[in-house]
Amino acid sequence: MPVTAVRPATVFEDVRTLVGPKSPTANVCWCLSHRVPSQLNQQLRGPARGEYMADLCRQDPPPGVLAYDGDEPVGWAAVAPRTATAFARNRKIPHVDDLPVWSLWCLRVRPGHRKQGISHHLITGAIAFARDRGAPAIEAYPLDNGDARVDLTMAYPGLRKNFERAGFVFAADTTSVLSGHRRVLVRLDLR
Repeated sequence: MPVTAVRPATVFEDVRTLVGPKSPTANVCWCLSHRVPSQLNQQLRGPARGEYMADLCRQDPPPGVLAYDGDEPVGWAAVAPRTATAFARNRKIPHVDDLPVWSLWCLRVRPGHRKQGISHHLITGAIAFARDRGAPAIEAYPLDNGDARVDLTMAYPGLRKNFERAGFVFAADTTSVLSGHRRVLVRLDLR
């Protein structure tokens, strides 16, 4: 497998490579739509989105983890305390209990590096990242697609089977549906 390391996302240029839009004036992604409240997400326009992510890369904890092949960033996973995300208030994704869980909600692998197991490294790296920062549990909200194909642009929450391979267990159904596939809440106890 090409991954040589999974590290905290502290290098903004590497994060830009994975989640930054091609045009700096674009009002898309930067993996902020689930990280920030809806109103702030709407207010962050063009370059302000990248500036916000750059600031997150300087904070502790940083906004996620990056997978590397040598010095080349090839994968991204967004992971943070659930209270610091839009999932804290999301009505479609239930709260299982009052534990201060961390959320893992986005996996991205660069074209040309897919189907090489990088998402597995990202999940494992995100687990270690959360554990090292004292998380009692980590949860994710992947697609429950069975054997059905998933449009790659909508596969960012990950697939249930990949999380289960990493030790996550089903914790709850959700009312969230993405690209025709329902999402489930899976969780891994880190205590």
